[in-house]
Amino acid sequence: MIDPFGRNLDYLRVSITDRCNLRCVYCMPPSGVEWKPHGSMLSFEEILRLCGIMAGLGIRKIKVTGGEPLVRKGAAFFIRSLKALQGIEQVTLTTNGLLLDSFLGEAKDAIPDAFNISLDTLDAERFARITRSTSENSGGSAESLLKKILRVMDDLLKKNIPLKINCVPVRSFNEEDIVPIAALARDKNIAVRFIELMPMGIASALRPVSNNEVAAMLEKQFGPLTPFSGVLGNGPARYYTIKGFLGKLGFISPLSHKFCESCTRLRLSSEGMLKPCLSSDIGMDLRLLLRSNASDEELRAAIMELVSKKPWAHTFLQSMPLAPDSGAANTIDATGAVAPADPKGGMYRIGG
Repeated sequence: MIDPFGRNLDYLRVSITDRCNLRCVYCMPPSGVEWKPHGSMLSFEEILRLCGIMAGLGIRKIKVTGGEPLVRKGAAFFIRSLKALQGIEQVTLTTNGLLLDSFLGEAKDAIPDAFNISLDTLDAERFARITRSTSENSGGSAESLLKKILRVMDDLLKKNIPLKINCVPVRSFNEEDIVPIAALARDKNIAVRFIELMPMGIASALRPVSNNEVAAMLEKQFGPLTPFSGVLGNGPARYYTIKGFLGKLGFISPLSHKFCESCTRLRLSSEGMLKPCLSSDIGMDLRLLLRSNASDEELRAAIMELVSKKPWAHTFLQSMPLAPDSGAANTIDATGAVAPADPKGGMYRIGG
């Protein structure tokens, strides 16, 4: 699928639920959200039909997301079925890791090709604050939950399954954790990525930490970051090596180093809305078509219509100044402020 700007769209992010067993400060309100009725979610069969059609149009890589995807029953069946679709070359999963041990025991031949684990701190007190986890709502103390995540990370590495860690630095929440999280890549063959906070939904009220600032902190602590020329995954991360590190450090910088010109992604929400861009209001309601008995040809036509409307770039920084070092990049201002976004939106609805 070629969009209006010549980008070959071969990567689909599929959210299979908007539900989650955590309430992270940059994703959900403290009281949580009203879950969508089960009937409003696409069935696995409906998602598989759409993925099969999109594979025929050129999608080769699929990222399964949520909410927390592993809270949905049957996730192993779904991933096994995805991997069997003709044309799909890679299926990966993003998770908070809390349900991974039971999933790995169930999945067997349905293990994704790689995992991304979201981890914003190694400190139990800050973990509880960021995730709003308690023994009552999360099944254990923050300390025990952290140990569980770190243990399953080691299990994945023992199985030689590629693993990435996603950390979202948020000012006044986890700046102290940037160096300790990065240090995980010193002795483990993992990629630790720092993702700039995007001004969506509840995150609009928070302040990001620029990846320029993160990189400066890491170089001060560990020494020079050397660009890595290899390929790790399908996303927009820029990877670096540090002398003495077994793993890599990565930066996903939609605000400070806008990478839209290389975007090859589409996003399918759990309710069947196909979106061309995380910040775009444009979407195609594929659930309506599916449940109106649309043919495969009609679904293909709708998908291609959506592709024809993929914007050149996200709109998070429409009002922000251009960076002095690149006419194509934007910067966060000195206060860390970002352009306002729709407070009704949210990552858990779209899948990040």
